[in-house]
Amino acid sequence: MSFTQKSRQFLLPESQTDFAQCHASTLVILPEQQSVLVAFFAGSKEGCGNTAIWLARAQNNEWQPAQRIMAEEGMAHWNPVLHYQQGTVWLFYKVGPDVHTWATRVAVSHDGGLSWSDPRALINGDPMPRGPVKNKLLVMSNGEWLAPGSTENERHWDAFVDISSDRGESWLKVDIPFEHQQPVHGQEENIWQGLKDDALWECDLQQVFAWDGVIQPTLWESQPGNIHALLRSTRGKIYRTDSFDYGRSWCAAYATSLPNNNSGIDVVGLDCGTLVLACNPVEGNWGRRYPIALLGSQDNGATWSQPWALEYSKGEFSYPAIIAEGDVLHLTWTFNRTNIVYQVITHNK
Repeated sequence: MSFTQKSRQFLLPESQTDFAQCHASTLVILPEQQSVLVAFFAGSKEGCGNTAIWLARAQNNEWQPAQRIMAEEGMAHWNPVLHYQQGTVWLFYKVGPDVHTWATRVAVSHDGGLSWSDPRALINGDPMPRGPVKNKLLVMSNGEWLAPGSTENERHWDAFVDISSDRGESWLKVDIPFEHQQPVHGQEENIWQGLKDDALWECDLQQVFAWDGVIQPTLWESQPGNIHALLRSTRGKIYRTDSFDYGRSWCAAYATSLPNNNSGIDVVGLDCGTLVLACNPVEGNWGRRYPIALLGSQDNGATWSQPWALEYSKGEFSYPAIIAEGDVLHLTWTFNRTNIVYQVITHNK
């Protein structure tokens, strides 16, 4: 498995002073306008009330200044997810003081992200953070949307999918089975370096280490109706689950051989059947977030290539987002919480 780097750009100028930290990017390509949209959240620090959703646009490979597009006074904003289809852009994101109390908002643009509808609750009256939690929606072969979601309470992390057959007007929630374990105490010191390096917003080690489960699925369809998900986990490995009925039921999530540092991942399926996974190939709960790399699979995720590094040095390079146009891959990721990298890469057959 080999890749060729075509271009690499930072979205934000070194001189930007609008915010101290940014994180959790998402991207779409608008082919009609020959432009790329990237959204992320930014503010003083993750979880602060001044965080907002920002949007950057590239026209003919030139990045325009990022604009703040969604903000509620005193409310922390998190994890935007963009989706583009037939001239419309959807923006999903979370609001709330912490991950345990998230609510989901959605806004829509009909002019390529230049203007947006007023944000609304994704599902009125539902206290759960429904819809996509980090990674992109999958448009399945039957035309339905599959949104990869998850919840994080004070003990258990759990994943689910939301299915929509009417472009986000209504949703059907389907849980992904997972067998939880009791937390193992006494290893908090082993993860302190990862927590410190990654500038996590919550650092009560007893509480952090008590979390157990899987979150933030990333999806692909191997055959009509055969849907698969890889998941971030607290157990040092990427987990997987499979569905054979368009996401209506799932097997219990199971560990793969892929390492996971309990940080975000994303996968995309190419037209040729190859899968490309973006992740930190590091094992361990709250492990370091470097390097960041691509891995490929040509057998539907049964085996994977050796990592192809995107970032080598020490730092925080995390939360990749990846989409594809033919054999051309478009990626973004967090760069030390101070910038977002946009990179274009070709997959070599």
